[in-house]
Amino acid sequence: MTDMAELRKRKEPLNRAILEADPGLFATHFLSWLEITSFIGALRAGEARVPDDGATPALFPAQLKSPCVERVAKDAVLAFCITASLKGDKAAVDAVEKALTEILGAGFPGSSSLQSFSASIETPATLDDHVVQVAGKMLRGDIAPPPMRAKEYWNTGLRFFEKARGSNFVHEIMYPLAKWHRERGAEILEKGVAFLAHIEESVPVLREILADKRNDQAFIANFLLKLTPAVDMELTDEYQGLLRSLARRN
Repeated sequence: MTDMAELRKRKEPLNRAILEADPGLFATHFLSWLEITSFIGALRAGEARVPDDGATPALFPAQLKSPCVERVAKDAVLAFCITASLKGDKAAVDAVEKALTEILGAGFPGSSSLQSFSASIETPATLDDHVVQVAGKMLRGDIAPPPMRAKEYWNTGLRFFEKARGSNFVHEIMYPLAKWHRERGAEILEKGVAFLAHIEESVPVLREILADKRNDQAFIANFLLKLTPAVDMELTDEYQGLLRSLARRN
């Protein structure tokens, strides 16, 4: 079976692994995800045909180094690391790196993303640079001092939100990310109100945001949009419009 049904079948356990930050489940199903996405891409490009037995072909070692496989692998690895960092679960990230190295060898597809978590990028240039920097800090337990904490939470949430929207695992990231925003919002109300800008206006807004009990993309978009003044940040008119659109539920 090499159609979209097989794609969904192979993606389901990886979805669960990312949602739950389960390193064993992720490592077990990582290669099969790379195989099906690579093969479907080759079919669409006219570079492959469906085998007579209908089985999805395995990837050759050279194919594991191709740009398309690396792109898909990096997306999956970063998605796992985001959900693990939301839990502060460095052990899960370490376990994934160890397991994938044992299965695929050093320099496995997506390994560069894992290595970036322990590196310091002085001038982040891409979204991925920002994501690995903030996730790395969370995995190390490097928390900003109270006066800067709300702003750092907001920045972290924004980076993860942007990354999630472009990922193959958008829903698997959004649910734990929404829960994380809710927990951080409650923490700010309990311990960090004094460090918010425009306190008299910001506190009722934050309470109103948290009154929405659904943990989804719309909740996060509304959180980021309405809490922007409270953390003394600015968004372009265009990005504010995007968040307003995403905050609406049909």
